[in-house]
Amino acid sequence: MAASKPVEAAGGGGGAGLSRWQLALVLGAPILLGAGALYLWGRRAARGGGKGASERKTPEGRASPGPGACGGGQPDGPGHEETSPLDRAQAAKNKGNKYFKAGKYEQAIQCYTEAISLCPPEKNLDLSTFYQNRAAAYEQLQKWTEVAQDCTKAVELNPKYVKALFRRAKAHEKLDNKKECLEDVTAVCILEAFQNQQSMLLADKVLKLLGKEKAKEKYKNREPLMPSPQFIKSYFSSFTDDIISQPLLKGEKSDEDKDKEGEASEVKENSGYLRAKQYMEEENYDKIISESTKEIEAKGKYMAEALLLRATFYLLIGNANAAKPDLDQVISMEGANVKLRANALIKRGSMYMQQQQPVLSTQDFNMAADIDPQNADVYHHRGQLKILLDQVEEAVEDFDECIRLRPDSALAQAQKCFALYRQAYTGNNPLPVQVAMKGFEDVIKKFPKCAEGYALYAQALTDQQQFGKADEMYDKCIDLEPDNATTYVHKGLLQLQWKQDLDKGLELISKAIEIDNKCDFAYETMGTIEVQRGNLDKAIEMFNKAINLAKSEMEMAHLYSLCDAAYAQTEVAKKYGLKPPTL
Repeated sequence: MAASKPVEAAGGGGGAGLSRWQLALVLGAPILLGAGALYLWGRRAARGGGKGASERKTPEGRASPGPGACGGGQPDGPGHEETSPLDRAQAAKNKGNKYFKAGKYEQAIQCYTEAISLCPPEKNLDLSTFYQNRAAAYEQLQKWTEVAQDCTKAVELNPKYVKALFRRAKAHEKLDNKKECLEDVTAVCILEAFQNQQSMLLADKVLKLLGKEKAKEKYKNREPLMPSPQFIKSYFSSFTDDIISQPLLKGEKSDEDKDKEGEASEVKENSGYLRAKQYMEEENYDKIISESTKEIEAKGKYMAEALLLRATFYLLIGNANAAKPDLDQVISMEGANVKLRANALIKRGSMYMQQQQPVLSTQDFNMAADIDPQNADVYHHRGQLKILLDQVEEAVEDFDECIRLRPDSALAQAQKCFALYRQAYTGNNPLPVQVAMKGFEDVIKKFPKCAEGYALYAQALTDQQQFGKADEMYDKCIDLEPDNATTYVHKGLLQLQWKQDLDKGLELISKAIEIDNKCDFAYETMGTIEVQRGNLDKAIEMFNKAINLAKSEMEMAHLYSLCDAAYAQTEVAKKYGLKPPTL
């Protein structure tokens, strides 16, 4: 199985884990794509201090006192020159600042209100400051509607007023106006060149909330969609002890010289499960769930197998709610073949991991190892889980056990190398990195037909900026699996980083879509690149196509975050004429 998408590692804010694009950055995705990409890709903001890390709470202007309650009245008596309305407004503001710093917010609001009433209407910048200062005082009293209203006045007077935009974004967050919050914080991020930690964190937070909210509704009402045949074959190739993916046995078929009428006529017994297996061999995947259901309803002798096969295809079409009862039933069948039960536990464990339930996932994998300790698939897939949980040493142990049980498991050996490489690379340790790179060479020499080995080696080579050799490895993948769309996506990304060849990169990603028009990774990648080119409408179109193909609610939430970020940029461009840097 060739690498379909980068291996994802756990981490990141909000429990969502690293997105594919976050990892693509780590693995060497185009560095030329600019700081704006970090926002769109939901990057984790740096911990600790740094530019703009302090809370923006203080009003603007000096806090020197003036005459009168707010310092804005006309002074009386001889010897006093008449002051201008703007001077009196400034004096009122300064008095308000003094009250603000003393924590007397109601008095501060009175002074800022006086400043607003005294200020000549043509003094836009001064007036915008007075509104923004009053909003700051309202913020301390948690009067969020008033905060938003005053910030709106400030922004109308000064459209690129960062303090007012950010304060209004926070008010919209409190008022649960997520869309408005995102637009404001997007404008702030662009104005600050994506350098302020506070605004980046708020953008990331609201994008995740919007993504989860939209994905929950969309996923609940989505039409199930069968993935491409290439994806299904790649999925099953990751199992070696999966009974349901094995070809029909000779005794399960009719004699070769018998007349065959219809696609499933080879099946010897009147069994829905065996017909489903026949359809599977013919890549007629749409009929598998219905035929498996016939076996289950008839309580036939292949009921356990039919339950597992139906559950597997429910998972493939993204219907985890329908898959879980079938998996639960197989797991509880103590008289069933232990290979079936272990496989059901692996698939349920993987489902739990997709649903961000690592404890339940780990329990299922451990149970699978207990009931079927000689099953190489258990250790292979648990190793992948451990990588996601950043438990690299334990992942390597599982890959080693898989290799011990199946020395010919090229996939496990390649993924073990990649785990060791990631550990060395992130630890900035040159010697282990060299050892891991040598390991990749050994794997592709020993297993020259393992496309996954070349793909993972290419990712490591890209990290090391050995672009020419990485390109050769991707070519090897394409030679071995010419219909694997995601290899073209990775090769396209490499062209962007290596040669800054945008046309070639987009050509390869378009080729991926031509090969597999259900490749959500290709649409997502194309969308992200179009954002960087400033083609926001095209980017939104690509993200929406990827959303309709998403195989899990979590993946859909991530894609909605990308789409919402792009849409927010279109709105900001219309309102304020602001655009992030483009390619």
